[in-house]
Formats: sequence, C-alpha cells, structure tokens
Amino acid sequence: MNYDVVVLGAGPGGYVAAIRASQLGLKTAILEKEAVGGLCLNWGCIPSKSLLRNAQVLSLVKNASEFGIEFDNLNYDFGEAIKRSRDVVDKLTNGIALLLKKNKIDNIKGTGVIENAETIKVLETGELLSAKNIIVSTGAKQRQLPGINIDHNIVMTSRDALESPLVPERIVIVGGGATGVEFAHIYNTYGAQVKIIELMPRIIPSEDLDISKNLERTFKSKGIDIVTGCKVNDIKVDNNIATLSLTKDGVDSIVECDRVLVSVGMQGNISDIGIESVDLNIDRDFILVDENMRTNISNIYAIGDVTGKMLLAHVASAQAIIAVETIAGLEPSLIDYNDMPRAIYCEPQVASFGITEEDAVAKGLNIKIGKFPFSASGKALALAEHKGVCKLIVDNDTDELLGAHMIGAEVTELLGEIGILKALEGTAVELGALVHPHPTISEVIKEASLSIFDEAIHI
Repeated sequence: MNYDVVVLGAGPGGYVAAIRASQLGLKTAILEKEAVGGLCLNWGCIPSKSLLRNAQVLSLVKNASEFGIEFDNLNYDFGEAIKRSRDVVDKLTNGIALLLKKNKIDNIKGTGVIENAETIKVLETGELLSAKNIIVSTGAKQRQLPGINIDHNIVMTSRDALESPLVPERIVIVGGGATGVEFAHIYNTYGAQVKIIELMPRIIPSEDLDISKNLERTFKSKGIDIVTGCKVNDIKVDNNIATLSLTKDGVDSIVECDRVLVSVGMQGNISDIGIESVDLNIDRDFILVDENMRTNISNIYAIGDVTGKMLLAHVASAQAIIAVETIAGLEPSLIDYNDMPRAIYCEPQVASFGITEEDAVAKGLNIKIGKFPFSASGKALALAEHKGVCKLIVDNDTDELLGAHMIGAEVTELLGEIGILKALEGTAVELGALVHPHPTISEVIKEASLSIFDEAIHI
C-alpha cells in the first residue's frame, strides 16, 4: 500500500498528525501496537486526572463540616475510582478510533518497523507500507535507574499505580515532579502515609521557587512527608516490604514502606522500530529534530515524547501540526518551548507559563514582579480554597509578560488567558486594564498585574 504519510504511534502527537494530514488531502496510515490515544490517554493524563477528580470529591466530603454538613460512616472505595478512570479512558479511545475512521485514515493495529526511508514493515503481519513521509511518534517509557528494580508490584511505575485498586498503608514516591506530587495528593487523600523523596533541593524543581515552597507548605500541612536533596541508592524488597537506602547531606538512612512509586527518569521509545536502518541521529535515547520536527533524514519526522523536547501531550499535538504542515508545503507557526503552558493537577493546582524569577535573574533580565494571594480573592474564599498565589514576571522596560506562575484552585484553567496575551504581544498594563468577571478566580491575574504598578485594589 502506498501512502503520503505513515505515522508510527497513535498518541496525542500521532493521531493529531494523522488527522491533520488527512485534512490536507494526504493519504495517511497510522500504526499502533496497543490502544489509540497512547500513554497520555490510556495510562497518563486522562486516567490520572480522573483519579484526581475522585480525590477532589473525597477531600471536599471529608471537609464538609466547614460547610455545615455533617454525616457519619463515610465509606470510599479506591477500586471504584480506578474503575471509573478506566471507563473514562474507554470512552475517549473509542472516540479517537471514530475520528480516525471519519477522516479516512487507515488505522493499522500492529508494530511499525522502519525498513528504509520509504518503507514501513508491520511486524505482526509482514505487510510492507510505502511512505513518502514517515512520522515517528512512539512516545517514551520509564528509564531503568541504577539500584532501582521495578517489579511492577511493590516497586511501581505510574502505569502500575493507575491499575492497582489498593491503597498502601505506607508509600514512598521517588521523584517530586508533576507525576510524583499528583500521586502524592491522591494517595494522601485516600488515607495512605505518603513520603516524597526528591533528589533536587525542592519538589516541582522546574517551577518557580515561590510556587514550589507554597506547595511544600500545603503538602506538609496535609501530613505528606517531603525529603529533598536526597538520593535513593537502592531499593530491596523482602516479604512484600520495600527497603530504600537513602543518602542526604552525606548521611545514610533506611526507610521501609509497603509500596514504592518511581516517577523519575524517562527515555524515548526508540528500540526495535528500525531507526538503525536509516541511521537517525539520537541523543540520550531521544530522536533529534529541527524546528520543523524533521530528523537528519529529510522525509522522516519525529514528534512528541520521543524527541525529548517537553514531555507534554499538548506539546506533542503542536509538534504534530508543524510536522504535517511542513510535509504539505505550508509554513506553520513554530514552537517557542519557553511559552508552552505547564499544568500540575494536585491540590492545589499548579500552572505556569514562561520563565521563572530564578531564570530571569540568571539571565540578567531587568524585571518587575506582581503578586496576588488567593486569600484576598472573593471567589477563592467562597470556595474555601484560599491557599495560593498568582505571580507575574514582567520586563521592566516594555511591560511584556515573561512568566506567569500560579498555585491555587483551578489555576490550570487560567493558562489559556495568559497564552492569548502572549500570542497577541499584550502587556501587563493591558492585562491589568482588562475587566474580569466578578467573582471569579481569574481576577487574581488582573490584581497581580495591577500590583506590578502598585495599583492593586484588593490588597
């Protein structure tokens, strides 16, 4: 069979690439050995957000007395939460399959292997597909770390955790990034004793320092133990108990628990897909691409986690559009990775855009900063979600927004506004002048903008 485009992998990069290619009149096939939707939809973004919604509801119920609501004999079943998350996944995967069919894309169940720059072999059937262009969208997987043997039972990955209906009495989460803190919140809400071990000096180390400190304070107030600047030397399992050997500040220690969730270290899925046959350039198990997602082979592109750029679903989808429109001879808008929105869905949520204050200082930029606390937000107080802050970083000379960093109730929903402002080259002055509906959480952005110029009204 001859195709204009063959896509390897049907995750949020792959299926978007296939649909956009079909829209542009390109004969397209997509190969996926598991379920369409990839890691994000099946074992990442979607099921974890479903579980986080369960945790949000449970947390609200547990604190119902604050709203004058009292009841006895509260029961909750984590197994039912897992089941609900799988139901949500099934609905979405079925929907994507229908979209592929609607767009007349050949959806091939199987493993694609690159035979040469213009031929893909379906491993299971031996069928050969002729492709003018190939898009590699095979995603990433957990990297094997020294001293850490993941047995997928006592020592788990996030995928294992999304399948397990059991809430351990004690769990250690290795890694305090986005995945680590989301699962810490889930397990803590469901009654587990949670400890986070993070190698860096703070949790969510890629986020702004103020936001990281705020989340750490909130987590500790919930009883989550956080150990930063700590290395996990090895993990041993005996009689269903995990023993972690740790080193912090040169001092060794031992921690025991019932489960370990390893949420650090990812590598591109580049094994057994035939990249050696075309000698693709790679770096640390990720495929190297240019700004148009083209590899060193002119008709082979790579998108999503396998590129190692930013392991985020929406980045993969954006890269997909660029790759396909480049193939079609268009001139797509290229990605400024610094302006990609980042969202963490623990409680409180974390949302960020652009550079942090530390980055700005390190680059010697002349900046000014605006802040507004959620404790002064009428909507946040009405929701009983008053913990959090909105922090804006602005160029001192042009008033251009360089970064936005928020922690608080539903702040991930505010990233679109920041993105539009940036895309339209708006300024903090304009953001402060924009009338926001009252009462809404979005008012914290307006007030933070006004605070840059000492004009905030409500603080």
